[in-house]
Amino acid sequence: MQAPKAVRSSPSKVAEVARASINVTPPPVLLLVDMISVQVGAALAKTLFHSIGPAGAVLLRVSIGALILLILWRPKLAGYGWREYRWALLFGVVLAAMNFSFYQSLDRIPLAVAVTVEFVGPLAVALLGSRRRIDLLWVALATAGIVVLAPIGLFGGIALDPLGVGLALLAGAFWGGYIFVSAQVGRSFPGVTGLALAMVVAGVLLLPVGVFSAGSMLLNGRILLLGGGVAALSSVVPYSLELEVLRRLPPRVFGVLMSLEPAVAAVVGLLLLHQQVGLRAAVAIALVITASVGATGLLKKPVPVA
Repeated sequence: MQAPKAVRSSPSKVAEVARASINVTPPPVLLLVDMISVQVGAALAKTLFHSIGPAGAVLLRVSIGALILLILWRPKLAGYGWREYRWALLFGVVLAAMNFSFYQSLDRIPLAVAVTVEFVGPLAVALLGSRRRIDLLWVALATAGIVVLAPIGLFGGIALDPLGVGLALLAGAFWGGYIFVSAQVGRSFPGVTGLALAMVVAGVLLLPVGVFSAGSMLLNGRILLLGGGVAALSSVVPYSLELEVLRRLPPRVFGVLMSLEPAVAAVVGLLLLHQQVGLRAAVAIALVITASVGATGLLKKPVPVA
């Protein structure tokens, strides 16, 4: 159900330029920018953990991100039916749970490993939407990559915290839900109206745990500045891009293409956090990347048989 035509957003000039650029950019390019942005943001967030903990960091990310969206896009949040508000409310719950569990995981295991395990969400989306046998091969390869990362010591390299792996799997489950709910929100609200509303909901839900974890440090000027950077890189930019991509691509294709994210996370983790992933993680990431390369054929039109 589309939002009533009389309800419109009044975006700022910056937002209008951004929207025009997004509209003419191919979805795969938008996803690449999305992945780089969110992983740099995650690396920046990890530097905040020693000061405000992962709960405090995720609160700043979501709440400041919501504020940025409201200021830039100035969405009109009134004039919708319960059906639309229900999707936005559910989206906010999913965003809060996904980000909280991922940051708790990131506090325990390296960035590349957390992202690779979290990919179970898009992987499940790809599996549920599969219609061709060859698609199952790419899903199987990505699954093998995640199994390799299980903390059972079959491969050399880093020792993994089982709780960190479990939290990454939980984040992945919410990521899978995010893909479907985001697509519904994109169809129910124009622009980023639904996203802005959902971010406000997520910020309210995360407020108790964030304040309990960080306390008055949340008001520190340096912490707020870094939190703003995390919000822009990890929430405002990627969620806005993903909302647009999910308007143009089926959730299954989106889920499979996102399997490139572990590779991006590995590079960002190495360059910004100096994290060595080891043999086990390298094997897992290679399997997931191979699955992604094969799955990109989903975007091509089938060649007719003569």
